[in-house]
Amino acid sequence: MGAHDSALLDALSGYTPITFSGEVWRITRKGLEPLRGSTAHGRWSAGADIEVLYTSLEREGALAEIGFRLGLEPVWPSRMEHEIHRLNVGVERALKLADFRALEELGVDTSRFAGFDYSQTKAIAAAAHFLEFDGLIVPSVRSTAQNLVLFKDRVKSLKLMASEAVDWVKWRKQLTQTTSSLI
Repeated sequence: MGAHDSALLDALSGYTPITFSGEVWRITRKGLEPLRGSTAHGRWSAGADIEVLYTSLEREGALAEIGFRLGLEPVWPSRMEHEIHRLNVGVERALKLADFRALEELGVDTSRFAGFDYSQTKAIAAAAHFLEFDGLIVPSVRSTAQNLVLFKDRVKSLKLMASEAVDWVKWRKQLTQTTSSLI
């Protein structure tokens, strides 16, 4: 992996790794391996050679993340089927960036966090991997949940517990009802 910003490495070295053991949620298209990570461009992708697995600490957080992506399409992709998976995860050295203030301290412009400029978050992920963290616990952009982004080469325990079909019609209806009740 390439050079890392020394100030970022110093800042991340000041964090005490935490242990996480518990349940997380993940959504995949139907038929895809739920424990397989990705090396594709993403907010917390550490680099093309490092496989990451995006999960949420809450079921609704996982739905909000993928629901947002599907909502970017000009027409909701109604024929695409997804499954939500409940996983049991164990990591020994997670980097917890619990809130947006912690991200700001690491150079993330949180006023633009919901956008698609991932340069600083990718740099944080790459530096965390270099410092041998197992993954990152970070705030979700799409919900109040926190996400657990795992570096697949470092995860100590990862097990699929259950899977079920996602009913996007029902989810979107509930989302609309919740949003309209807030107005």
